Amino acid sequence: MQIAFRKAEAEDAEMLVRIYNASFYSDYRRYGTCPGYGKTVERMEASIRDHPKYLILCDQKPVGCVACHMQGIGEYEITCLCIVPEYQGKGIGTRAVQYVKALYDDWQKITLVTPADKKENVKFYTEKCGFRIISAETDGNVKLARFVTER
Repeated sequence: MQIAFRKAEAEDAEMLVRIYNASFYSDYRRYGTCPGYGKTVERMEASIRDHPKYLILCDQKPVGCVACHMQGIGEYEITCLCIVPEYQGKGIGTRAVQYVKALYDDWQKITLVTPADKKENVKFYTEKCGFRIISAETDGNVKLARFVTER
């Protein structure tokens, strides 16, 4: 299984909408809302322009996306990490976090949020990626955990 990353372009918007929808459908069903689910192609195009996204390719097939942006000097936030369900649990997400750390080699701190009750996400970020929970937040009716990893 060969994993590669490439920067998304506006022409990738429709494909990214499909990837996001497949990846976040279960969250949408579970919580009744999900910021990554149901975007229009136009919104995705704008998001690609404003916030760099990287396609995750498995054996040259697009299977996910990782997006990260600078919060301050040496501080970054992973705003999206999604893998289509049939490719989850294969180490691709771990590779995506490693890619972010290599891409932004000046990082001192990386944060992200995910639903607090999604045990598989909490386990993934803490056990596989070295993050720790530092606080709780809410987004509408969804309780979120904020994670951080620091050098």
